[in-house]
Amino acid sequence: MPELPEVETVRRGLEQKLKNFIIKKVEICRDSTVAYPFKNKDFIEGLQNSLIYKWDRRGKYLIAELKKIERTNINIGSEDNFINNGVLVVHLRMTGYFTFNHKLTDPCKHTRIRLFDNKNNELRYIDVRSFGQMWWVRKELLATNIIKGLGSLGPEPFSDNFNINYLTKIISKKTRSIKSILLDQTIVAGIGNIYADESLYAAGISPFREARTIKKHELKKLKVAIVEVLKKSIGAGGTTFSDFRDLEGENGNFGLQTNVYRRTGKKCRKCKNIVERQKISGRSTHWCSKCQK
Repeated sequence: MPELPEVETVRRGLEQKLKNFIIKKVEICRDSTVAYPFKNKDFIEGLQNSLIYKWDRRGKYLIAELKKIERTNINIGSEDNFINNGVLVVHLRMTGYFTFNHKLTDPCKHTRIRLFDNKNNELRYIDVRSFGQMWWVRKELLATNIIKGLGSLGPEPFSDNFNINYLTKIISKKTRSIKSILLDQTIVAGIGNIYADESLYAAGISPFREARTIKKHELKKLKVAIVEVLKKSIGAGGTTFSDFRDLEGENGNFGLQTNVYRRTGKKCRKCKNIVERQKISGRSTHWCSKCQK
């Protein structure tokens, strides 16, 4: 599943490519992709004649702020010509990704949603396993009330709220493994299997440690490691091991730089010990037993 760096990479691509993109036509190729509103007709009518004004990210969710066109002859540079039209929220899940097409082409069999502007530029959402979803939430409603997962997210790793005091308070009584804690989206938003493994390696902490046993000085190292690992991956365009690609169809390059993730049986880059793999809470976990205690 795309994690924070991959979703942020997509967000930046959408922000760059879709400047002044006004949705003129919406085509739903798979009904189940639209999670809300419950009627496709409402989703289509809600998005039509909307300017995609801004792309944000919250955890693994993409959030497009929409502005409705009030009249036909408009000056896009003037906000007086638009009114708030709620948000389009997207979760890529396991295999979802976007492509931006300047020419009309036939959709592949895994195409789920197509958005066109008046020049027939197309933003196409493709999803092989079809777990990804979209929501259009009108301005009178809060997206966090409509989308349960969005409303329950913990702080962003780059935010001021994600600090040592917060981490200390959260884990002080937790008997779960620290790996399980990092995967819990209600505790910290956006971290998944790849970056939990890589952050714990960078901090020198065993993924099997009970969270409550981790000392404050170790938490400081872990907090720094999380931020540094995520920033490094964003700089590399995220990680691709199977399906992820950016708006240009390019794979992420961080997978070439991982220290433990997907390196089972290979030598640790620091100590030359063999990288091991074992499941924690049903998730494959990669670590170096010599470097991580």
